[in-house]
Amino acid sequence: MQASNGIRLVGFDGDDTLWRSEDYYRAAQAGFEAIVGEYIALDDVHDRLYAIEKRNLALFGYGAKGMTLSMLEAAITLTGARIGARDLQRILELGKTILEHPVDLLPGIREAVAEIAEDYEVVLITKGDLFHQEAKVRQSGLAALFPRIEIVSEKDTATYARVLAEFGLAPAQFAMVGNSLRSDIVPVLELGGWGVHMPYHVTWAHEADATLGDGHAGRMRAAAAPADLPAAVRALGQPFQDPETMR
Repeated sequence: MQASNGIRLVGFDGDDTLWRSEDYYRAAQAGFEAIVGEYIALDDVHDRLYAIEKRNLALFGYGAKGMTLSMLEAAITLTGARIGARDLQRILELGKTILEHPVDLLPGIREAVAEIAEDYEVVLITKGDLFHQEAKVRQSGLAALFPRIEIVSEKDTATYARVLAEFGLAPAQFAMVGNSLRSDIVPVLELGGWGVHMPYHVTWAHEADATLGDGHAGRMRAAAAPADLPAAVRALGQPFQDPETMR
């Protein structure tokens, strides 16, 4: 399969690209702050929790389980170990709500992936806890659209280079679709690939911490909604068009 723009493989992110995710993390964090707020002032709780989460990424990885452990650590640390066992149990239950939330597809995403798959090979490349991501893929009903699914612990240049090597493709033959500049777009552009950025209405601070390098903007297109994705992928490698003209 070789499209006119030379791209052969299109990768799709999972969380907040195919289905909703960050909303559930935000709800859990709000619950955490309400519990901790019974012990201390909330002036900088958000930032201090994020600092603990970020420090723990190398130990716990991404996903609900890592966030839950970080919330428990933060609750103990921020309250000077005054927090009660019952409230720690409440925080644990908040973590379980993230793991148990329904898989809610973004409107129109199934149709968009199917349309792109008519012209390109497609692969799902999603990051996080293996067990949780496998469950979400299964519950999404999208697995049949993807001949290959990659669940990885990190999405960086090394990960994308490995995937491309296994497909036998050069970076210029690959495009990645996702909501995160840090994980979905910037590493691919750095390799010499292409990107379609479809922002989600909320983004975790860690994923928002990225900027496009000089000269990379021309290798990326933006999509406001799933319905815009097929045209955005076809526009890669072509002279820039305003998104309103790509519908």
